[in-house]
Amino acid sequence: MAATLRTRKFMTNRLLGRKQFVLDVLHPGRANVSKTELREKLAKMYDVKDLNCVFVFGMRTQFGGGKSSGFGLIYDNVEVAKKFEPKYRLVRNGLAEAVQKSRKQIKERKNRNKPLRGVKKAGGKK
Repeated sequence: MAATLRTRKFMTNRLLGRKQFVLDVLHPGRANVSKTELREKLAKMYDVKDLNCVFVFGMRTQFGGGKSSGFGLIYDNVEVAKKFEPKYRLVRNGLAEAVQKSRKQIKERKNRNKPLRGVKKAGGKK
């Protein structure tokens, strides 16, 4: 069961050093296609040397199945990708390590900063 890839709204973004496009995937008789498989096929399609430069996200399967669409980015090199991609997508692609913070730490920090909201940083409590 092969999947067919089509790109539309293709654009070369020189400012961010990437190619960006909407990705349509036809996969009849198959629930969905993994992002790693899509990345490999895109890398072959656009002859990209490093697989870490290809990012696929926002995949939605059409009701009834058989077709999915999402968004794809192909960066010129890994340095540019690390510079412009959000941290969570770098973590998904294996280019960054997720910061492990406990839920309690996050909540305590949020509550400590509550009284300071809307006050200049130099000032303490209201």
